[in-house]
Amino acid sequence: MISTASHGTAFLGHPRGLGYLAFTEAWERFSFYGMQSLLVLYMTQELFLPGHIDNVAGIGWYRSLLEGAYGPLSPLALAGQTFGLYAGLVYFTPLFGGWIADRWLGSKRTVIFGVLLMTAGHAAMVLEQSFLIALTLLILGSGALKGNIASQVGQLYPKDDDRPSRGFVMFSTAINIGAVGGPLACGLLAQLYGWHVGFGTAGVMMLVALGVYLKGLPHLPDEPHLTRSSEPHRKLSASDWRSVGILMIFLVFQVLLGPGYDQQFNMGMAWIDAAVDLQTPFGRVPVAWFVSINSLGTVLGAIAAIGFWRWQARRGDEQSDNTKMVVGGLMYGVGTMLMAVGSAFQTAGSVSIVFPALSYFITGVAFTWSWPTWLAVMARYAPRQIAARMMAAAYLVAFFGAIVAGYFSRFYETMDPALFWLLNAAACWMGAGLFYLFGPAMTRALVANLDQAQEPAILSKYASFVIEK
Repeated sequence: MISTASHGTAFLGHPRGLGYLAFTEAWERFSFYGMQSLLVLYMTQELFLPGHIDNVAGIGWYRSLLEGAYGPLSPLALAGQTFGLYAGLVYFTPLFGGWIADRWLGSKRTVIFGVLLMTAGHAAMVLEQSFLIALTLLILGSGALKGNIASQVGQLYPKDDDRPSRGFVMFSTAINIGAVGGPLACGLLAQLYGWHVGFGTAGVMMLVALGVYLKGLPHLPDEPHLTRSSEPHRKLSASDWRSVGILMIFLVFQVLLGPGYDQQFNMGMAWIDAAVDLQTPFGRVPVAWFVSINSLGTVLGAIAAIGFWRWQARRGDEQSDNTKMVVGGLMYGVGTMLMAVGSAFQTAGSVSIVFPALSYFITGVAFTWSWPTWLAVMARYAPRQIAARMMAAAYLVAFFGAIVAGYFSRFYETMDPALFWLLNAAACWMGAGLFYLFGPAMTRALVANLDQAQEPAILSKYASFVIEK
């Protein structure tokens, strides 16, 4: 059930609850990306070096477990594997968070629990000894938070509303405003005052996110299992299962779409630190700031995309969701390719700062076209009785992407950097090709699975999509 407050237009033409959800995630992302922008650098420059690594509680069995699977790991390779596992599990645990919300606590209480766990994780990051504990708390907290926040965005709108795609872009834009500020602030503070000041700042911002969410509770959607208690127990129909199957195939396409994006947060940070000339007339640019460049690209790209899509909508020919994801995949590839070009043509032993700056900016713009659109597709077509779990499943894209990036990060030291980044770019273009070739027919099948009462509105949304193919 959607609460009466959810039908309004008080927040830039959208329900008021969208504003509270967006700014909760803005501060949470400030914290998350502020910490994440430091993580690989912290591990490779200090934590995993002699004199420090032995201080980490549990590092012996953890390293033995990884090396049992992958063989001996250098400090850089161990950092890459650790980051990949962390970043992947952050997007895997929302499956459990969605299940807990659907069955037991509801989305609102689960989100509050997640924020508290993440706050504790950031606090634990301040000490070397509790590093693995900190990552565990952050993983569990993110699992409780992420899918449930996003599912509440989808539930703000009636099923036949044409605003969710733009609403998710606005949601993502607010998130990335926080993602711009987090690496700037935490990266600068870490460079000036030490790693733990940067990590501590990230923890304080999680408390701000909690305050915003609590203030917005009256404007958020009603809990579906509280107002329609029989719905979560209704079995999925054959049509529902067909929709789930198609969405899972789309998930595979989406994973292939963005490996270059995932690798930028992993070995991209190490590459910039080792190969790029970061000196400017104003001093050395913190490596963490490139994460902010990526997020700035998403913010500016979203502003341009919203205006462009609104203009198309007024003419009755807004791009289909499938086309938006194709464009996003092509841009991911172009952005990643710039890192290969910079590596191939580096001069005087270092790469111009222009190459990574443009690369991170372009992949940020690509994110605007790809990721919010994917969330909107999941919100529109997922069976309602498993809405939170399906939205959590949408984040498996990031799980598999991060795990794959972590696995391939161990080849970074043995491959030519230009070839390493070229292969990542090629995978992005492969994903875009799969969406272009197979996406239209699969979307028509999803439309056919909707209830007859909803079908006309959705079909009008996809009219240009059907004509294209």
